[in-house]
Amino acid sequence: MATQFIDSQVYGGAWGTPELRAIFEEEARVTRWLEILAVLAETEGEFGLVPADMAARVAAGCRAIRPDSNFLDEVRQGFEASGHSTQGLIQAVQKRCPDGSGEWLYCGATVQDIADTWMMGALRDARAIYARDLKETDVLLRGLAERHRDTIMAGRTHGQQGLPITFGFKAASWGAEISRHRQRLAEIAPRMDIGQLCGGVGSLSSLGPRAFEIQSRFLSRLGLRSPEISWTSSRDVLAEWCNLMVLITATADRIGHEVYNLQRSEVGEVAEGFVPGTVGSITMPHKRNPELSEHLGTLARVARHSAAMIAESLVHDHERDGRSWKVEWQALPQISLVAGKALALLRSLVANLEVNQQRMLANLDASRGLVQSEEIMLALMPRVGRHSAHRLVYEAAAVARETSRPLKDVILECSAIMAHLEPEDVEALFDYRRSVRHCGTMIDRVLAQSGRTEMST
Repeated sequence: MATQFIDSQVYGGAWGTPELRAIFEEEARVTRWLEILAVLAETEGEFGLVPADMAARVAAGCRAIRPDSNFLDEVRQGFEASGHSTQGLIQAVQKRCPDGSGEWLYCGATVQDIADTWMMGALRDARAIYARDLKETDVLLRGLAERHRDTIMAGRTHGQQGLPITFGFKAASWGAEISRHRQRLAEIAPRMDIGQLCGGVGSLSSLGPRAFEIQSRFLSRLGLRSPEISWTSSRDVLAEWCNLMVLITATADRIGHEVYNLQRSEVGEVAEGFVPGTVGSITMPHKRNPELSEHLGTLARVARHSAAMIAESLVHDHERDGRSWKVEWQALPQISLVAGKALALLRSLVANLEVNQQRMLANLDASRGLVQSEEIMLALMPRVGRHSAHRLVYEAAAVARETSRPLKDVILECSAIMAHLEPEDVEALFDYRRSVRHCGTMIDRVLAQSGRTEMST
């Protein structure tokens, strides 16, 4: 029975997608381990490190195994009896290798060779899924930015209305981050997909005089590259991978958190797309909770703490350190699952996002013109100086706020300000479009950069 929600039969779907689970779940992992052992035997048979006929039998024996519950239980018993992480697997496979060929199983390799090689293959497959989902989300955000290029809304700082922006500008800022993550995913690829076949301390001593040829042939058959030097105790690339997952999930969380806040009943500017049948609250039937947005925050927190575990494990003792290395067995699948789930949720969130343009404008109007204070200050600045302009508008804004009057009316009655401005000038300064006149240009720049990313990836 599962003890963690991430493996729960009921709740597990909230922490990973089926296609990512198909990479990291135990049956899939053991199947890949068996294939790695089969390829290892075949490769060593080609180079005469083990007898060719025995190598063929080992490979056939490995590929004939189906890691069902009985097989895995046998492996578990062997692990618990020996205390060694792979001894149970070796013994179970040996029994199933025909004609005594099991004597040649696992020749010249160590646990970390098999586990690291599997992990790099798994992360390669996961990376392809992330690349696809990031691309689709990038396209969706570009569409959102284009559709709402001129949809005016309040820009907020410190949780308060500041100046007008457009919703397209906000969506484009999200898209710019997603585009950079696509670039980062492509940039990390040359440092990933590197397997391991190095022996006990990484010296390749167990592979004989043609060790590098064996290593290269073995890894290339698994779709991986050979390392320049053994990386049994050098885990910086895996830490880099985890930090990239942190960045990706943090962007998903940032977008989700924004939707969460803008969906508040008293704001109501955007909302997650409603799916008939979903229930927001058992006790309050009217509620439509931002479930996707909230869960993006949960997944991002799990990712950050998984990455922290890997960061703690960057320092190994000497050439191998089980304390540090085995942390990866927990943290790497976990961070890969939650990052993939976050991307799937983000894609759904963006694809079905509801945008309430009327509410955006109404909320902006509710400020009674205070959001245009900067425009008044900028118009005054050439005439009275920056600090004097700020003081005059600050005082007028205070009056408008205290008396609940429109800022424009207060400005028109302020002789200290109107000595420098004409009434028609003031009228023009309260046009929201003045404040957002550069937003469209920045949106266009993001769209152009996203297009370039599209072509390069």
